[in-house]
Amino acid sequence: MNSVQPAPGSQASLRESNRLRVLDALRTQGAMTQVEIAGQTGLSPATVSNMVKELDAAGAVELSPSIRNGRRAVLVSLSTGNTLLAGVAFGDRDIRVAIGTSPRDIVGRQRMPLPADHRADEGMDRAARLVLDLVEKAGKTMPDIKAVGVGLPAPVDSVSGEVGSEGILPGWRGVAVADEMEGRLRAPVVLDNTANLAALGELKCGALQGVQHGCYIKLSHGVGAGIIVNGELFRGAAGTAGEIGHLTIDENGPVCRCGNRGCLETYVGSQALREALAGSHGAMGLRDVINRALEGDPGCRRVLHDAGRHLGVAIAGLVNLINPEVIIIGGQLSRVGRIITDPLQASLERCAIPSAAATVTLREGELDADADVIGALAVAETRHAEAEGLLVSVG
Repeated sequence: MNSVQPAPGSQASLRESNRLRVLDALRTQGAMTQVEIAGQTGLSPATVSNMVKELDAAGAVELSPSIRNGRRAVLVSLSTGNTLLAGVAFGDRDIRVAIGTSPRDIVGRQRMPLPADHRADEGMDRAARLVLDLVEKAGKTMPDIKAVGVGLPAPVDSVSGEVGSEGILPGWRGVAVADEMEGRLRAPVVLDNTANLAALGELKCGALQGVQHGCYIKLSHGVGAGIIVNGELFRGAAGTAGEIGHLTIDENGPVCRCGNRGCLETYVGSQALREALAGSHGAMGLRDVINRALEGDPGCRRVLHDAGRHLGVAIAGLVNLINPEVIIIGGQLSRVGRIITDPLQASLERCAIPSAAATVTLREGELDADADVIGALAVAETRHAEAEGLLVSVG
């Protein structure tokens, strides 16, 4: 049976539209004063005041005292009640999990190491245990988790819901991750690539806020990119956009784990860095390479400098293609700072169209290692808002 909708242009329709504007502003911006809501939505202060009174009476928002510019104020936020969201970010060597009422309000977080070539069942079982542990510590129960965002360090095919490359994360091949995690957590699950989630985290809560066209480059054991176009995450036709690590920069180069030759990752990924140092430094982990480079080790600094140079060539192609305003360098390798960004910048300026290179800014991320987990909470928040009918586009 169809629900009765207010007639277009009627007072009831206008009131419903205003209500959704206020709710959407609170969902995207977090807690605000009524004056701030008016500025965000374009509604008059009197209209906002009436909407807030109605929403408060209906239990849709919560009011709390605060201080703004030295004066007492009342903050308006979406009512959470027993609503919690969960974010899970799988790395090549670890899992990071967080729960919260929003991406900006994290209640608890945990990290657990993983074997390098772990299988999907092992990773998902550990992730589910971490979520359960955090929920119990918060004094809640699993039914309070309304949605979960999950990230994998691999291309995610949005059509099949599986890892989109047989050579990347082979232990996860053929696994419908969202369905499997839903079975473990009894909550809706949204699956995405961790570079995409990191870009979304920085867009919602970090260094990409307000940016219309930008990129997040994740440098860790592998290399990935999250692309922002028109203020939104761009995933492409099958969800696999942003796989910059598997962009060919030398068609006669080394064979990559994805099966192609000369991918960027074969020059800047952790395996390439460790192999370049094996003869002079012996067996090293990525963290060892980073720490010794920061301590001044010339060999480690040299291989990272070379990696930055190769990375700059690939990013120049990205700059020429989408002309971003901002590029964020994140992931574990971002810790080395200018050791990698100086040669990156030089290659970018040499290889990109001058006008495109002149208008792009390199920045550090603001969320550090939490970017992808916060992005996972953001997609979970959107999933829950859609289910509750609170999500609306304000044009």
